[in-house]
Amino acid sequence: MAKAAAAIEGSAEGAANSSEQSENLIGIDEVQRSLNRSRASVYRYTNTDPRNLNPPFNPRKLNPEYRSDQKEPLMFHPNEVARFARDVLRIKEVTVEVLNSPSTATQQLLGSILDELRSIRELLDASNISPTTLDSRRDQHEQERPAA
Repeated sequence: MAKAAAAIEGSAEGAANSSEQSENLIGIDEVQRSLNRSRASVYRYTNTDPRNLNPPFNPRKLNPEYRSDQKEPLMFHPNEVARFARDVLRIKEVTVEVLNSPSTATQQLLGSILDELRSIRELLDASNISPTTLDSRRDQHEQERPAA
């Protein structure tokens, strides 16, 4: 039978928390390609209501993720697309594929900050200074400074 693949762009580190999961959502175009359906039919499958921004879950429809504004684009979790393809469209083989997105300037900056923090951690571990010694040094430093 047909094979559906929902391709998503993920962060290089993967989706460990909810803020990263929001980056792993897919838009209507990716859903259209993965289900091999027309854009109009994808909209017909989608659980939307003009009077209710976030209608309750409907197992016979493709349920988008939570939206805070009517103007926000419809976004779907890849597992929801796979569930819909398997349970409603009766597509036997469903593959959800996670692709790493190209590195952005923000990701590169965060990576360099992480590398810097790791090197600081290694230096601190190598110096064998206990936290009590650091506390006493801070107290000593504060006593040496004159009051303003």
